[in-house]
Amino acid sequence: MASGTDLPDVRPAADLPPDPPAYDVVVVGFGIAGGCAALEAARAGARVLLLEKAAVHGGTSSMSGGHFYLGGGTAVQKATGHDDDVEEMVKYLTAVSKEPEPDKIRAYAEGSVEHFDWLESLGFEFERSYYPEKAVIQPGTEGLMYTGNEKVWPFREQAVPAPRGHKVPVPGDTEGTRIVMDLLKDRVAEAGVEVRYETGVSHLVTDDAGAVVGVAWRSFDETGYVRASAVVLAAGGFVMNPDMVEKYTPALGSKLFTLGSTYDDGLGIRLGQSVGAELRNMEEPFITAPVYPPSILLTGILVNREGKRFVAEDSYHSRTSQLVMEQPGSEAYLVVDSEHGELTSYGMLVPMIDAYDTIAELETALSLPAGSVQASLDRYNEHAAKGEDPDFHKAPEFLAPQDKGPWAAFDLRLGKAMYAGFTLGGIRVTVDGQAQRPDGSVIEGLYAAGACASNIAQDGKGYCSGTQLGEGSFFGRRSGRHAALASRS
Repeated sequence: MASGTDLPDVRPAADLPPDPPAYDVVVVGFGIAGGCAALEAARAGARVLLLEKAAVHGGTSSMSGGHFYLGGGTAVQKATGHDDDVEEMVKYLTAVSKEPEPDKIRAYAEGSVEHFDWLESLGFEFERSYYPEKAVIQPGTEGLMYTGNEKVWPFREQAVPAPRGHKVPVPGDTEGTRIVMDLLKDRVAEAGVEVRYETGVSHLVTDDAGAVVGVAWRSFDETGYVRASAVVLAAGGFVMNPDMVEKYTPALGSKLFTLGSTYDDGLGIRLGQSVGAELRNMEEPFITAPVYPPSILLTGILVNREGKRFVAEDSYHSRTSQLVMEQPGSEAYLVVDSEHGELTSYGMLVPMIDAYDTIAELETALSLPAGSVQASLDRYNEHAAKGEDPDFHKAPEFLAPQDKGPWAAFDLRLGKAMYAGFTLGGIRVTVDGQAQRPDGSVIEGLYAAGACASNIAQDGKGYCSGTQLGEGSFFGRRSGRHAALASRS
């Protein structure tokens, strides 16, 4: 029985029929990355075919809330009085990256304002407004908020903080990106891109030198070939492929709610791997169970099963969640006193276990070492009363002694809190999206973008909301332009 990690066979150019349909650029997948790649390739003069396995456009992109991580002085930043600078954006992205790729970070930061303008040119506007609260996403249509660790130590000392989470003007936290994808569909049609739905790529075709020169496709029972001067893989991640998840990111197992579409099966990544592309950051998932809002809960302390703090509680939610995963047994608890608990208003992503009259009762109920939480709380309270946190440097606005009983304990254990996640790893690519082998050489004719590729988003600790849509659209555009120009050279 075939495994979900098996690589598709590579078809030789000799298998192409005598006169197959020919295109300058074939794009695989009509999410944000594929749509942007196809549009820019067509605008650069290429004849473009866009293949989408689903019956409609959008992919996983359409399921997201609509955050784009952009900075360097966008119109929304300026309108809301937030100074941002390209160099500060470079410093921040470098600081939070697991293995920074300077050329990509600089290209992204330097091109961010132009990319913001390009996105709005599709036919919508980000609202010129700012949401100041600590939240996972704006509940309304506010156009800007902090969506990363910009104000969290040590990053606030390494780069001047600025909000860069630009949200499309749709309230709520799901499907906000659909309006962008619908507009992108219209622009793609205007540019003359040929789009075929319910058609997936099953194999890459290469010539004797190893260059990609076409694809084999399948649509229900029908199959065929297309010749291409360049192929852009933008077919999503692999969170819906149990075999790949087990191999690369077992933490995204049965205890998590997976964020993705049916077609996030890793086939695009495996297609690249089949012709020799190197994979990067495949072991790094995005995992989160947000402990906020309400943000007042962040005045409490997070402890592991040893009763010890391990993270600045005001960290971006995926950074906190990733560090929870690294604790013994992936166990953690949020402890908050009655003055800061807002217990009745809190949701069920992170359920409250109970409230306890004494910390000793809490320790017993949670099977934590006797006196451990009390010691952590005493130290925290002593310094919080002075607006200090020498251990984890939590921002002063989230510091408050937790000394008014009873105390509530919220359950962050994997399997108890509602953790959700998706994959981050993908094909190693250049700044222009060219697929690379382990030795760094490029595979002629092959590009990758979006969740098929490894770019700015490298792990959950450094992730900022909006990075996937931001880099998917930005590097999708670059790959489409480069593929178009290469196909005509």
